Formats: sequence, structure tokens, C-alpha cells
Amino acid sequence: MTPVAIKKIRKDKGITQAELAEKIGISRGVLVAVEKGERDLSLTEAEKLSQILGIRVEELSGEMVPQYEKYLEMIRAFLQTTNGDGKVPKTKLAKMLYLADFSWYYNTLESMSGMQYRKIDYGPVPDAYFRAIDELETKGVIEVDRKSPHGKDMFLISLSDTGKKLPFNQLAADEKKRIQDIEKKWQDKRTAEIVTFTHNQLPYALPFDDELISYALITQEDPDNIY
Repeated sequence: MTPVAIKKIRKDKGITQAELAEKIGISRGVLVAVEKGERDLSLTEAEKLSQILGIRVEELSGEMVPQYEKYLEMIRAFLQTTNGDGKVPKTKLAKMLYLADFSWYYNTLESMSGMQYRKIDYGPVPDAYFRAIDELETKGVIEVDRKSPHGKDMFLISLSDTGKKLPFNQLAADEKKRIQDIEKKWQDKRTAEIVTFTHNQLPYALPFDDELISYALITQEDPDNIY
């Protein structure tokens, strides 16, 4: 397993070495050695680790490392691209982020953010999405309108004046172009339409409830059904 991947994911999730070691059932010293590349985890330990971090064992091998800061930029990019009043329903935003990651994988065999998505009722969505929205709101980067008559899943999200001024340091030009293309296609569509679209795609349709979603499944989709 790649030590860098384990350490990065742990830090992104705000988990200390002591906390993670206790959950896996190993000493902190052993985990330190793992993160330095001086010791490998057993299969049982690796399976526990993957469950705690919310990713697949193969992702820990270095195939895909979540890039949380880049994911935050993707959120800002979608909100900056949107037209009208600049407000996007929370669920719809989550769906467009999924389409960006999985359509990017379809073309490059790499996720844009490296996030792992889970099959939940209003998914697919990474566990970090809800944390990301809370963090961006707390920092004053986004504004969340909770007065929607349709309930919490229809909270409207928009960039604050501060958020509009922030630079993009991690998204490449072609990645921003993909985000713009996705937003343009779905900007006038209702949330229910994009929910139906993503739920009919193989990555969401095939896994069991609450299971992590395989990026590889998107490669089996028709080219016109990617986003």
C-alpha cells in the first residue's frame, strides 16, 4: 500500500494517528511505520482501514488518492459557472460533481478529484461532500439558503462575494471546461431530472445500498450517456 495515500486520506478526514490506529486495532507505532513505508498492513487490517476511510482497498494501493482541496475548487467552479441567481440546489450540485469526476474518468481513466462516491438515496456522493459544504460555509466562501419550502435536500447554495474572488490553483483549464459543459447542460433542468439520470447510470445502478461506487463501471456506458 502507498504510505502517502494512507497519510493523506487520514489527514483529509481529520483523523489522528492514535485514533486511526485504535480503530484498526494496531498500535500508533505500527501505524507510524505503515505511513513511513516501513511496514505493510495485513489483509484484515487493510480491510478495516478501507472501511474507516471510506475507500476501496485498491484505492489505497495508490491508484486513486482523494484530493480534497481540489474537490473544494470543483464546488466553487460549478457555483461560479451557474447562471441566473447563482443558486444551485444542494442535491443537484452533488450530482454535477459526480458527473465531472466520472465523465473525466471515462475519458482519462483518472478521476478529477479522486473522491470515492457512495450509493445513498440522494447519491452518488462522497462522504466528504457534506463536510466540504459545511467547511466552505463556515469560511464564508459560500452561502446556504435554508429557507426552501422543499426541505433540507433543496437547500440552495451560492458563492459569497469572498468566494467569487478566490483563485483556482488546482483545476486545469480542460477540467474547468468540462465543469462548464456539465453546468451548461443541466442548468435549466430540475434536480429530479439529474437525479434520475445519474441513478440510471451503471455506477449507481449496480452496487448495493451504501456501497462504494466503482469508477470502472462508467466505461461501460454509452458515450452519449456520460453527462
